[in-house]
Amino acid sequence: MPAVTADDLSALMSRVAAGDREALRQLYQATSSKLFGVCLRILSDKDESEDVLQEVYVTIWRRADRFDAGRASVMTWISTIARNRAIDRLRARGPLARAEQIDEMEIADGAPSATALLESADQVGALQRCLAELDDRTEQAIRTAFFEGVTYEALAQRLDTPLGTVKSWIRRGLMKLKGCLEP
Repeated sequence: MPAVTADDLSALMSRVAAGDREALRQLYQATSSKLFGVCLRILSDKDESEDVLQEVYVTIWRRADRFDAGRASVMTWISTIARNRAIDRLRARGPLARAEQIDEMEIADGAPSATALLESADQVGALQRCLAELDDRTEQAIRTAFFEGVTYEALAQRLDTPLGTVKSWIRRGLMKLKGCLEP
């Protein structure tokens, strides 16, 4: 399956907002593994994460018309929905419920999860501002790797740049982002 770009996801979201079930299926295929990883990291329970993932796509279906590409990318928006639903489920367990960590269930997709950059939905604006402060090449590399879920290797091939160079751009960019986002 070819890599899905941010533009592809935006087009799919527009079709979902218009009630296109096939677009929702395609959006699910392109993003479900990443969103499942977000849910699993928070809940540490495979079955519960699958339940929450279903709720996430129902929410996306119902609220797709509220998506604003000017405020966030599709991956940021749907990752935030997944994160919030998983946290809601975690809170619903109550204070005494404790799930055991499931390390062997980690989903390795070659890219850090979107939650690594999104500690809360309130930080989306700050993140966008800090990303805009990076040079264009570094900003695009980070957006592609983290928001589109493209592996460093695939990104290096797209940019026709050595893998080590791409990793260095991203590492330095992430250090700048960290400095920008810290109070």
